[in-house]
Amino acid sequence: MSGASKKVLFIVTSHDRKGSKPSGFYLSEVTHPHQVLTDGGYEVEFVSPKGGKAPIDPDSMDLGDGVNADFWKDPKLRAAIENTKKPTDVRAEDYAGIFFAGGHAAMWDLPNDEAIAALTSNIFEHGGVVGAVCHGPAGIVNVKRANGEYIVKDMYVAAFTDNEEREVGLEREVPFSLSRLLEQHGAHHDPGPNWVIRVCSSGRLVTGQNPASATRVGDAMRTMMDNLSH
Repeated sequence: MSGASKKVLFIVTSHDRKGSKPSGFYLSEVTHPHQVLTDGGYEVEFVSPKGGKAPIDPDSMDLGDGVNADFWKDPKLRAAIENTKKPTDVRAEDYAGIFFAGGHAAMWDLPNDEAIAALTSNIFEHGGVVGAVCHGPAGIVNVKRANGEYIVKDMYVAAFTDNEEREVGLEREVPFSLSRLLEQHGAHHDPGPNWVIRVCSSGRLVTGQNPASATRVGDAMRTMMDNLSH
């Protein structure tokens, strides 16, 4: 990572189901961090496993949320989401950070995407910041550092909890328990109450528990990247 880099990569799912129901990325988990980071002078680029149009979870299409509405009505931003890049289209050294948006669908394609894992590991090893919110940590749970250890090992992390999963009735639909796999890979999962803002900053890793935590994840990433560039 260049110390002067002001670019951040947003990773969104290409998967469009949560079990038998339609899904995709969760809109506010993109729009709120996006606003925070672009207001802070960062340029955001979008990547998905397959590239092209990224599916959006219909349950997240709340255009009464002004940040969502502003993003959705912006032709350039809509075009960016509908024409995401593939992991092979970007170079890790160009980015100050990488961020994983949630949405249940992220649990299916992000954990085992080797190209995205390599990109994430390289950004981290170049001194970049890694962020994720809600189900987004599924994209980093299997990522390993150059030394072969999981990137989450010994880190304090927040992620969508089993209790929240039960409350939305999808605990039997998701392919694994995100919090348990994080713990199995050496993370200290640090949950808060259901739906309450919960963010953990640990080393150069910033994670949030649920949609309510998305703005705060963006804030923490921006602060961390600003400090690293000085």
